[in-house]
Amino acid sequence: MEFTLSRLAELTQTEPKGDKQTMLRNVATLKDAMAGDISFVSNPKYKRQLETTKASVVILSAQLAENYDGNALIAKDPYLTFAKVVRLFNPPKKPAASIHPSAVIDKLAVLGKSVNIAANVVIEKGVNIKDGVQIGAGSYIGENSNIDQDTLLYANVTLYSDSQVGKNTIIHSGVVIGADGFGFVLQEDKSWYKILQVGNVVIGDDVEIGANTTIDRAALGSTNIANGVKIDNQVIIGHNVKIDENTIMPGGSLVAGSTNIGKRCQIGGGVAIAGHLEIADDVMITGRSMVTNSLKTAGVYSSGITTEENTKWRRNAARFRSLDKMAKQLNQLEKKLQDKENTDGE
Repeated sequence: MEFTLSRLAELTQTEPKGDKQTMLRNVATLKDAMAGDISFVSNPKYKRQLETTKASVVILSAQLAENYDGNALIAKDPYLTFAKVVRLFNPPKKPAASIHPSAVIDKLAVLGKSVNIAANVVIEKGVNIKDGVQIGAGSYIGENSNIDQDTLLYANVTLYSDSQVGKNTIIHSGVVIGADGFGFVLQEDKSWYKILQVGNVVIGDDVEIGANTTIDRAALGSTNIANGVKIDNQVIIGHNVKIDENTIMPGGSLVAGSTNIGKRCQIGGGVAIAGHLEIADDVMITGRSMVTNSLKTAGVYSSGITTEENTKWRRNAARFRSLDKMAKQLNQLEKKLQDKENTDGE
């Protein structure tokens, strides 16, 4: 693909600066870019690389563009514009409609138009697959599941029975949707009695789910992932969890059962959220935090101890173990001081 600077500006609704007929053929980092490449700066700490980059065009904010002599694409959000430019240079390639002869498809399954079913896919009875769906090699689609149009499942995705997946959703390899939630009751003999998980998982439109993520089916009702949610690799979503629209969750996060997460939340990597909690809309939780109480107000929340030099960390850790004792001693001192002040005042 090739674009002139002026054409890219038109397609991304940004402002061109410099030679508008500059021809561009690829996207690259500032450091690696050559003639014919377009690059970007979204983080000011990289602006010094503008002095040495060989990129033909750089995507910049208006502020950075003021002091840049080269060709530029001036954008309100350079990173978002970069993402759009990458897509323009790398348009999705949709394979031709086909069903591999090794696929096992129950006669009671319904397939839409222009579907692509790869090798060794298994599709059980009652499944409904809409137009334009792509299912990668080795994937399994359980009974009575539905996959809406133009959704992509990469290789080795597992959908247990009754799973519902919306339009234009991307599910990466190794994802398991609809496995049993982790539900057990302790009996008198101290053994565990399994609670049947008879609900399902409902996934909305324009969702993306990263590799090796698991989303458990509900005990009753549905585990629900709403439209526009983005979930990274190796995330665990427990039974009856509800994640509302346009929330994003990076890798390694854990959400225990029956927790509700609001709209537009940003959950940091490695965050652990306990069960039966309510997380409000527009909450940001920083990485490696442990959430044990509901967060009912929008804002930024953190927990945990940040990394520091080991000897200092060890000293602080030792002091932390004495924190309760120190607090009690402080309370006693405050009480004695108050008693003294009361006595002096009489």
